[in-house]
Amino acid sequence: MNRDCIVVTGASRGIGAAIALALAAQERDVICLSRSGALPAGATAHCRGMRADVTDPAAMAAVLRQLDAEGWRITGLVNNAGMHIDAPSAEVSLEQWNQIMDINATSVVTACQAAYPFMTKAGGGVIVNIGSFFDKLGVKRNLAYCASKAAVGAITRVLAVEWASKGIRVMNVAPGYIVTDLNAEAMAPGGPLRAYLDKRIPGREPGKAADVGALVASLFTPAGAFLNGETIYIDGAQGINH
Repeated sequence: MNRDCIVVTGASRGIGAAIALALAAQERDVICLSRSGALPAGATAHCRGMRADVTDPAAMAAVLRQLDAEGWRITGLVNNAGMHIDAPSAEVSLEQWNQIMDINATSVVTACQAAYPFMTKAGGGVIVNIGSFFDKLGVKRNLAYCASKAAVGAITRVLAVEWASKGIRVMNVAPGYIVTDLNAEAMAPGGPLRAYLDKRIPGREPGKAADVGALVASLFTPAGAFLNGETIYIDGAQGINH
């Protein structure tokens, strides 16, 4: 077969689905990973659903080995899978801390490590990690989440420097408040979050999953060829709004 593919984790819905669809719209073959293996709504023939739990390094490695055995060249990886826990900092349990760090940060490392030999075999590639603008903010009740997303930025910088000689670029895309199918009700006009966001986002509108998808897809084009190791914030300037 010898066709290139891009692997996207957490691709069945939300931001991951939007990323997969944006890449497929560029006629790239996208492997949509999730625990269910479901394809995102609107998936095209360029999308293929596969099951993998990113917190299980062996399962992730097995999927990549299968793709390689089928003749796919793994030239892209988008680490999108993640989760959020809201809790007072004085009460966050070690179990909760480990759970957040495992899926939001550790899984990024293990997925990148699993993809590395296949990307070097392919002559290089692009890794995009999905962080959060919370990585630079002090957000109440978000101790573990903020720490995990700050770790994603650090992971990105180290891998970018270390793997550049192998032709592998590593980027971090850090969204702000983005409307998805999971939070649409809370973000809708009149919803519990909307009044706050109207004050904090200068443009008075939260972002859309498609906005993140379009940005991530652009990093796989020549437009992103000299970008490496950077964190790109896509938050409507909320993070710098005084």
